[in-house]
Amino acid sequence: MFTEALPERMDVKGVTIDLLVRGTGRPLLYLHAGDGVDPSDPFIPLLAQHFKVYAPSHPGFGGSDLPRTFGSVDDLAYFYLDFLEALDLRDVVLVGSSFGGWLAAELAIRGTGRFSHLVLADTWGAKFDSSEGTGITDIFSTPMADLPGLLFADAAKGMKAFGNLEFAAMPEAAVTRFARNREALTLLAWSPPFHNPRLTNWLHRIDIPTLVLWGAGDKVAPVSYGRRFAAAISGARFETIADAGHYLAMEQPEKFTDVISAFTNDAVQQRGAA
Repeated sequence: MFTEALPERMDVKGVTIDLLVRGTGRPLLYLHAGDGVDPSDPFIPLLAQHFKVYAPSHPGFGGSDLPRTFGSVDDLAYFYLDFLEALDLRDVVLVGSSFGGWLAAELAIRGTGRFSHLVLADTWGAKFDSSEGTGITDIFSTPMADLPGLLFADAAKGMKAFGNLEFAAMPEAAVTRFARNREALTLLAWSPPFHNPRLTNWLHRIDIPTLVLWGAGDKVAPVSYGRRFAAAISGARFETIADAGHYLAMEQPEKFTDVISAFTNDAVQQRGAA
């Protein structure tokens, strides 16, 4: 998950971020989960075979700046509106995973004019009933050693992805990125935990082809939560991927990529036939 390869640097309205750009073709904006994004993530080159992938590190994550005025997912959503305008990206496939799925939904409810498709993978962000909590497992209180088994259906794959959590053996830059990612996620996703209490009210505004994609073995956000998320978006398709947990893009990168490619192609063909 961690590598010394350096991403590009980009300034957006005075906020400097890390940005991976890979591939050619239709633009795809990938919004990462709480662990950040890295050039060695296996799904990045696979997606780049079908799309021109833009994979920024959110403000506060990786090597990206965190302005003192930023303290919520709302701030990130407005930042990414500026990001899209700065690059003048249009007809974008918007993909978000976990925390990044929440952020993608927040972007989409603010307007879909620059997006062609939306893919939400094992996302957080909404609350669907009046009971306490959201049904999302509290990863902040989960011991670090238990995270690989929680985030992956196969704990061994999780340990490999996390470098066996042997921080003493990691390069200093990798440890710093890990710590910054954890700190930023806590700041942005903790109060209230894992959701925006108003998001559910606005999911009806999403008016582009939407795929809600879930790891069948997700232990953080259950499949039932994913089905409710899909049901709140008009016309959204819901699919699961077997042998995958919450970080399905890391655990099943080929299937993740194939499903997204097929979904975007199918949606384009359906629009052309309408």
